[in-house]
Amino acid sequence: MFNWPSGSSRAARASIRVGVVTALLFAAGGGAVHAASHPELDRFYQQSPAWGSCDEYAGGAGLSAAGIECARVIVPIDYDRPDGPTARIAISRLRASGARVASVLTNPGGPGIPGLAFPRRLAEKSALAQRFDVIGVDVRGLGASTPKVECLTPNEFQAQRQDLDVDNSPMGIAQTEGENADYVAKCVQRTGLELLGHVGTSEVARDFDVIRAVLGDEKLTYFGGSYGSKLGTAIAEMFPNRVRAMVLDAAMDPAADFLDPEYSVRGFQRAFEAYAADCTEHPNCPLGEAATAGLRNLLDPLIERPAATADPRGLAYPDALDAVTTLLYSEQTWPVLTKGLAELAQGRGDTLLTVADKLAGGVDTDLHNAVKCLDGIRHTDRAATAAADRRAREAAPAFFDGPGTGQAPLDLCAFWPVPPSSQPHVPVVPGLPKTVVVATTGDPATPYAGGRNLAEYLGATLITNTGFVHGAALQGNSCIDEPVLAYLIDLVPPAAITCGGS
Repeated sequence: MFNWPSGSSRAARASIRVGVVTALLFAAGGGAVHAASHPELDRFYQQSPAWGSCDEYAGGAGLSAAGIECARVIVPIDYDRPDGPTARIAISRLRASGARVASVLTNPGGPGIPGLAFPRRLAEKSALAQRFDVIGVDVRGLGASTPKVECLTPNEFQAQRQDLDVDNSPMGIAQTEGENADYVAKCVQRTGLELLGHVGTSEVARDFDVIRAVLGDEKLTYFGGSYGSKLGTAIAEMFPNRVRAMVLDAAMDPAADFLDPEYSVRGFQRAFEAYAADCTEHPNCPLGEAATAGLRNLLDPLIERPAATADPRGLAYPDALDAVTTLLYSEQTWPVLTKGLAELAQGRGDTLLTVADKLAGGVDTDLHNAVKCLDGIRHTDRAATAAADRRAREAAPAFFDGPGTGQAPLDLCAFWPVPPSSQPHVPVVPGLPKTVVVATTGDPATPYAGGRNLAEYLGATLITNTGFVHGAALQGNSCIDEPVLAYLIDLVPPAAITCGGS
């Protein structure tokens, strides 16, 4: 999951998903199982995980019944201060059912999506767990890992979901920026500066190298999608000699400015246009012939008044927009989108509210915001921010409530209290073995061009999937899954191929 757009300039919704550290910050590691970058880190690399039931782990209910066990791995919060405070990273393991090749560490994306249940989802859709111990990870600051990034209480989060922030008048901008500053102040108060400054992709990459060693694997086998591809790229650059095999799906361009709102919305506009073309071929499509105008005619009234639902909250404008963009992530959910928009045309919002609720429960927005602010290019120039907002509105009119006022509020990252630990750049990966990148031509969240660029940066094989979907590997498409699994098992990279369907 990565970067769904906002119908306003609201930062927390303008990009829900994410840099890697500059080349000077990365250190190419050695090859021994327990080799640490510095001797002071040996105690972390030489742990033995105590595997047990997942039932008492946050988000772990039902995993043990599925054959998954959980443990915790201790890491330093600040790798430059290995004797300082530590974090406990929650990991899960689904053991290989057949002849084991290695462990495969995984990341489902986000940032902000818990990973403990990811091995079960991969096993349901692919044969990965037949030959690999599949490892899920709640990255630092997230889920069952401690300490957690915490900014908003549950009640505050629910209130924020209803906050419109569509007023780009000077008064409206001042209000939005005040809310952003207040959000950041709550993060500092409830989480502390030390953790807030050390949950970026560079630290998570180092955690994954520790986990690799703790599992007893000399080299890392890795599968990551969306943000997980960005994490994989960071690992590849920091530890190229410790990588055995790596598959990066729904791949992100690590050199792209993902905090630019235009980056977030172009793909969704294309996906919406493809959806609309399909919708209008069917009777009773709720959009009409002018699809973008039709969508705005359904959404804009919600700014003044939520749509009725069985839930007394009703469907507010921000939730409706989040639901629409979420349902554009895959062609398979287009029928649900049509149902939701048809209901909205009748004044009801039940289907879209259900989707928005599921989205809100599946992503940790606080952790997501912390990572994106540590990894991204912060935009503090007001003229440049307004110009970016204008470009985004022109590129994706379906997702904005109008052409704008020529002004826009600063993103919450402009108020983040600690400096970035990463910046977008082209990775340098000397000694990296052959890897595989999977990219989809109509991916709404991570543009195909970015995946193509990443494959070039890494010298990787590119598997192209055609269609409109975010994430295509290990999802049951044999054209993709068979060469990917063969590569992971035998380390023979496939030829560049193009696969049809999503």
